[in-house]
Amino acid sequence: MTKQRKKQGGVPPATTVTIIGGALALLLCCAMAVIAWNGLGRPLTPIVKQADNTVGFRNATVTLAYSPEKGQMLQVLVDQFNRQNLRTPDGQPMQVKLLEMTPEDMVSAALENPTFQALTPDSTLWLDQLDRQWALRQQVEAGQIAPRRVGESTRYAVSPIVIAAWESVARGLGWPQPIGWSDIQKRATSDANFKWNHASTSHASGLLATLAEFYAGAGKTRGLTADDATAQATLDYVRNIERTVKYYGEGELTVIERAQKEGRSFLDAFVIQEQLVVRFNRDQRGEKLVALYPSEGTLWADHPLALLELPTLAANQRRTYQALREFLLSPASQKLVLSYGYRPADLSMALDGPDSPLTAANGIDAKQPQTTLQMPPAAVVEVVQNVWYYTKRLTNVFLVVDTSGSMRGQKLDAAKTALGAFLAQIKGNQEQVGLVEFSGQVNNVLELDELGRTRDALNNAIANLNANGDTALLDAVRTAYRRLQERGDRERINAIVAMTDGRENASQVSLNTLVREIQLGNQGGVPVVIFCIAYGSDADYDTLLAIAEASGGQVREGTEQTIRELYKLLSSYF
Repeated sequence: MTKQRKKQGGVPPATTVTIIGGALALLLCCAMAVIAWNGLGRPLTPIVKQADNTVGFRNATVTLAYSPEKGQMLQVLVDQFNRQNLRTPDGQPMQVKLLEMTPEDMVSAALENPTFQALTPDSTLWLDQLDRQWALRQQVEAGQIAPRRVGESTRYAVSPIVIAAWESVARGLGWPQPIGWSDIQKRATSDANFKWNHASTSHASGLLATLAEFYAGAGKTRGLTADDATAQATLDYVRNIERTVKYYGEGELTVIERAQKEGRSFLDAFVIQEQLVVRFNRDQRGEKLVALYPSEGTLWADHPLALLELPTLAANQRRTYQALREFLLSPASQKLVLSYGYRPADLSMALDGPDSPLTAANGIDAKQPQTTLQMPPAAVVEVVQNVWYYTKRLTNVFLVVDTSGSMRGQKLDAAKTALGAFLAQIKGNQEQVGLVEFSGQVNNVLELDELGRTRDALNNAIANLNANGDTALLDAVRTAYRRLQERGDRERINAIVAMTDGRENASQVSLNTLVREIQLGNQGGVPVVIFCIAYGSDADYDTLLAIAEASGGQVREGTEQTIRELYKLLSSYF
């Protein structure tokens, strides 16, 4: 029986070979089929297929950081782009999200781990600055080129930097004849009541205007060099213009908003982009602004769109950026760019068409500027920024600081940090800063002196501030104001930055008396501008507003979270 079962279950050798060969052939066919199937576009390995399914790898959403002055236009453009419902080759929706940021903050964030993949500041100046700072952080061998942080970039909207003046002021300067920087300087020198400003060089409009001044001083329109910028004749020319500035400032958007609010009582002239003149005249009733194109030449805010070369950038995000770029340069988008008062990047588009806002009614001459200056190399721009501190109008500024009992704890700690940031932002050691500390009375006064001598003393005094007592705000402001009037220094900007978190309850002088003293003092003595900070919800905003308005200043509101940035911002006025 055993032998019989063995015979029935056995397989002849030839049959075995046949079965094995057939199996191998089948496996080979399967393998060839898999290879052929992969050749038609299937993933080659499960690992790649798994990576393809991850959100980061397939993400097609781009966050775009933008400078505030073009927010209205970009919102419309990006909404139109998103409504196209474009998709990547693998089916992911192409979407763009907007993130409002100052260009300075864009640069700082892009040097670290930004939450945005693309940016559109107001000027290529910021992209150059970003790449220069990024290169300094990289470790490369001698002779090697450092990697760039900024990748693809393009322009889709431009706007020349102009001097905006009220029409009556412009005619007084000689408009519609050409007006130059020297005309502004002569008017401001001969008329003590003439008030004009440009933003500090930490803002694009201020830096571009300053570069134009240096070009004019050097007698050039192209090829400004470091030697040109540091030549004594150039420095003297720029210094003579800068010494007539009423004060500097945080940026052109704030200036135009104040002009809309305060009207003709505001500055006589100020440096902004041409497109903001269009915006103002469209929205405002009453006297219009006129764009003056400096006869010596001007530079342009070129509003670049740029992609950051981030290690986390997905291929789909790059596709979305490229699609957005093409969309912004399309004829329809370029027409919309023009409708907002910008000049389109498409040079074939007529600026004097029936739908163009670049008209005399909006204070614009579309045929200007006649002279466009060449943007200097980044290294020369840096030289101009540095030497500007030696040509700018210097400042006498008192910091008036509330140390009443309500400031105790984290509120005072945050204020100390903010005051330190204010001092750190003021680079020039020739600037004169003083401190008036108050609670129920004026407790301590550090007299004005150059920061080169007193920076450490001021920082120590700030570190040792203690909170206690009532609030004698008016007496403290009066103390600082009288000291500035006693100095009688007309060569410098004279200013007070006063901060309080509560209500006046201890001063000897009344609000009406102080306001009248400020008004009369500014008319007959040296003009003193007062910036007030209402710190927290309990601050007496109305009292601060009355003090600020009497001097031609302004009030800002701050919290423990925003007070540091607010002081940094106010430092740009000096």
